Amino acid sequence: MNNKKVILELLEKNREKTISGEYIANMLCISRNIVWRAIKDLRKEGYSIEARTNKGYCLTGTNDIISAEGIKAYLSAPELAEHIKVFSEIDSTNREAKAQAVEKAPHGTVIIADHQTQGKGRFSRSFYSPPGTGLYISFILYSNRLGFTNPTSITAYAGLCVCEAIEKICGFEPKIKWVNDVYLNERKICGILTEAVTDFESGNIQEIILGIGINVSTKTEDFPEDVKTRAGSLYPDGKPLITRNHLAAEIIDCILNPNMPTEPELFTRYKSRLFMLGKDITVIQGDSTYAATAIDIDESGALIVKNQTGEIKTLTSGEISITPM
Repeated sequence: MNNKKVILELLEKNREKTISGEYIANMLCISRNIVWRAIKDLRKEGYSIEARTNKGYCLTGTNDIISAEGIKAYLSAPELAEHIKVFSEIDSTNREAKAQAVEKAPHGTVIIADHQTQGKGRFSRSFYSPPGTGLYISFILYSNRLGFTNPTSITAYAGLCVCEAIEKICGFEPKIKWVNDVYLNERKICGILTEAVTDFESGNIQEIILGIGINVSTKTEDFPEDVKTRAGSLYPDGKPLITRNHLAAEIIDCILNPNMPTEPELFTRYKSRLFMLGKDITVIQGDSTYAATAIDIDESGALIVKNQTGEIKTLTSGEISITPM
């Protein structure tokens, strides 16, 4: 790792604290002049680093630039940062993850972008991914390294990780709309897209590409007209109280935790986050649309509904919307 990256990691770990140039120079066995040049380069990249007379350098709390070094500062295990790749702009993190999976990128490879130009959600819908206000992250996961291989379980686990990470560092209590949307204050703040890559000959799932898009501080008025009434952010006023690096680290810690829950435990925790159980919904499956009531989920995460004729159905795919009161 070059000096600039090491210094950035050190500043991130001590955010809003002052570290002397002499201490940094001695720790890295470099000159004070090299430290100064690295600080100068970081400032050119947009980092707000204060130089305090006779005290040293301080990375201010207003910085929200995504970096592997900034994420590493919050990770529980530093080795999780070995395969984090950060892009300032990319077409799609899932698309990049699939390309890297073809090249046999290791399990736990994480692709993160500040901005997506062609972000996608389920059913190939576009996912608004402006720069500076969202967290767009994809994981390359190998099925033989996971506690479960059912894509529904992995999607549910991702939703649970997002909710628990937000609750831990923001203090909010987000909810989940089956199967893959995270909501806060009745607005969608996060979408999750799970794509399975299967072996052509055996038909077995080999890699799983897990994409997560979170609106962190996108202002309500900035969303496109077609989603403005239902899309939301953690901080819709555009003034985040946390950094995206911190949120990314919490999610990475959870997704890549080797001690994943059993599926019964997973779906118990997942069910506690669902906000549509007991409510009237509209079910959309292909060209079929019908009214129903959401009743429960089964042991594999499928949604159990009752239609208007009283028939009980189990949904393993499709989409639902909440019927307005």
